[in-house]
Amino acid sequence: MRILIAFDKFKDSLTAAQACDTASRALRAAHRDWRLDLCPLADGGDGFADILTRAVGGRRASFQVAGPRGGLVEAPAGFTPFSRIPAGARALLGIGPGQEGTAAILEMAGASGLALLPPKLRDPWETTSYGTGQLVRAAAESGANLALLGVGGSATQDLGLGALAALGLEFLDAEDRRVRLPVPSSWPRIERLEGATFPSIPPIRIACDVTNPLLGPDGTAAVFGPQKGLKARDVDRLDAAGARMAAMLCAHCGRPVDLAGAPGAGAAGGAAFGLMAGAGAALLPGFGLVSAWLGLEERIAAADVVITGEGRFDDSSLGGKGPGAIAARARALGKPVHVFAGQVRGAAPGVAAHEITPPGTELDKALREAGANLASSVQRAFPA
Repeated sequence: MRILIAFDKFKDSLTAAQACDTASRALRAAHRDWRLDLCPLADGGDGFADILTRAVGGRRASFQVAGPRGGLVEAPAGFTPFSRIPAGARALLGIGPGQEGTAAILEMAGASGLALLPPKLRDPWETTSYGTGQLVRAAAESGANLALLGVGGSATQDLGLGALAALGLEFLDAEDRRVRLPVPSSWPRIERLEGATFPSIPPIRIACDVTNPLLGPDGTAAVFGPQKGLKARDVDRLDAAGARMAAMLCAHCGRPVDLAGAPGAGAAGGAAFGLMAGAGAALLPGFGLVSAWLGLEERIAAADVVITGEGRFDDSSLGGKGPGAIAARARALGKPVHVFAGQVRGAAPGVAAHEITPPGTELDKALREAGANLASSVQRAFPA
């Protein structure tokens, strides 16, 4: 029996690798002859750099950069020759046949991520993506010819202006004084920009499954701001301030202002928009890239049973990414599928869904005991 174990992270509890390892140990205890294929998943957030780097035997590294509220953090990164990247992923990245070079694999969560801040410091008016720009610059200085950036899990709503500041774009007030950190609380002071191109920065590819535009009722402030500490009464104010800065950036960089309406422009507090407008970044389908990079199609086809899951599995999980996409593809190939999650709020037909958290468990306890609960649930689903 060949089992594919492909978990995403259980947020605030288990990394994707830890979840895969926990399930595999539970299975080996009862089925020593089964062949287990462990495939931790990356959604562009925490673990993105490590998982993709390990998958191709790349070189892992870290860089000290500014955190989302100041201070210094160690942000992870990875480096791999183009030749080690699977062909399907190379095509999505725009790497031509036989083209040589080095790709840097970066994650915004490690530099400007929400998980880096305690709840009391989560305030999108004050958080900055400056460290993400420093991370891109560090990758360039390390010889990268292309930067692949995962933008999940960000703490920011600064339109990526902080990242552009770290790359060299200057923000000036009415008296031509530099505004070093263009966080939203400082935007009213900004009157003009200086500098436009970053010749020393490699092409940036952003892995992104978010389709939200930058502005409006489906935009970044309205949809993602409250998750990062934005008060409901401030949503419209931040959206209006973002519209002003977006127009200023587009005018300065010679980009059409309707770029703000592009699907995905609202990802990571608008960092996707800022990096597209200011640094010429391109968006890629996040799960499609990860699937090609990890060889998921072939690994699903080779499996007799597929096991997947994440912290919460709901209708949004079935929207074409992560465990939901794996479950859908496995069912299309006629493979039995088991989903394990802390909470289950919807499942596709033909998928065996297992909620690992005992009824009535408080959230803090559920997070602490997720590993034990996952192991027990797997053992019940696959008894000796």
